[in-house]
Amino acid sequence: MRVQTLSRTQILQDFRLRCQALAADDNRGFKQEFEELEEVGKELPARAGDSGVNRQKNRYPYILPYDHCRVRLSVQGAQPHTDYINANFVPGGGSERDFICTQGPLLNTTADFWRMVWEQNVRIIVMVTALRHKDQVLCDRYWPLERETAHHGSIQVTTVTQQHGPDCFISSINIRQRACPADRTVTHFYFPSWPDRGVPKDATSLVTFTELVRQQVEAGPRLGPAVVHCSAGVGRSGTFVAALWLMQLCARGIPPDIRAAVEDLRLHRMWMVQTLEQYVLVHQCLLQWLSGVGSSRTPAQGAEVNRRVQDQAGGSSGRRRRRPQQQQQQQHRQAAPAARQQLSGPGTLLRRLLLLPASRSNQDSHGP
Repeated sequence: MRVQTLSRTQILQDFRLRCQALAADDNRGFKQEFEELEEVGKELPARAGDSGVNRQKNRYPYILPYDHCRVRLSVQGAQPHTDYINANFVPGGGSERDFICTQGPLLNTTADFWRMVWEQNVRIIVMVTALRHKDQVLCDRYWPLERETAHHGSIQVTTVTQQHGPDCFISSINIRQRACPADRTVTHFYFPSWPDRGVPKDATSLVTFTELVRQQVEAGPRLGPAVVHCSAGVGRSGTFVAALWLMQLCARGIPPDIRAAVEDLRLHRMWMVQTLEQYVLVHQCLLQWLSGVGSSRTPAQGAEVNRRVQDQAGGSSGRRRRRPQQQQQQQHRQAAPAARQQLSGPGTLLRRLLLLPASRSNQDSHGP
């Protein structure tokens, strides 16, 4: 039995009450939920990232990808360690591999980053960090300026166009592998005003940016996961993915369960949604989006990018095909007893929300 879907108006009403309850008594509810998530995922191994041969590929030595869902590159020259990149598959609105969250590329990992983009057939990259903060490098620049070409390993990267929104930059990038005659188009969304370990000064700009990305994710063909990165690939990246993921579910009439979403994300990459401020921000963004912020108007640049990318993809709507309900139920029964380390089946949280009529999501949306 599928959970009953709700209208956007009903979801908004219930979610507003839920947020008010969490915010009462100096954000007591938010603090309690966030504290309950503190230990989630900490028992999961991250041996590959901690091995001596791979440590120089990590921007931060204490932020490593979990082994069970790390992105594995093709092995180069029979050297096993060449399959490593500090990146994890994480869940989204359709499967547990809708997104790749990764650290901002280093100079010595930029070629690996573009190899990952090529091998995973990535068509959308979302960057939610500035390149620098004062004297600290948060992310090395890995894409060339407009009308310029760079070579990273076997991948040729050419920035074709760059458009400016009020708070973001949207670039169209062509990539080509040396051994492949065909090129691919990647859309690069860059939101530089989000401070490290913090939240944007204006949540509205983030809501508009997230909705812009959501529209392209929904409109384009599903060719590969979208890459999301900040500096470490955990706090801001997890916050962005949680907001986008729950927007996707709300658009289908499914009430949001932010705590469950963050828990699921933390089972795939450590410290996703890193601070209490970021946890509250997910609620703020979703509340604004449900109220209509960012959903009725998007920057003209974004609309043009969406149109161009769809044209390049042959006009395909790319709508995700839903599995038959019986198959979903069978997969849910098979996944239920699995250990947390083995959460690799498609759409664990989405299945839970769709199939369980008494899910906590439905109860939470009506307040405690």
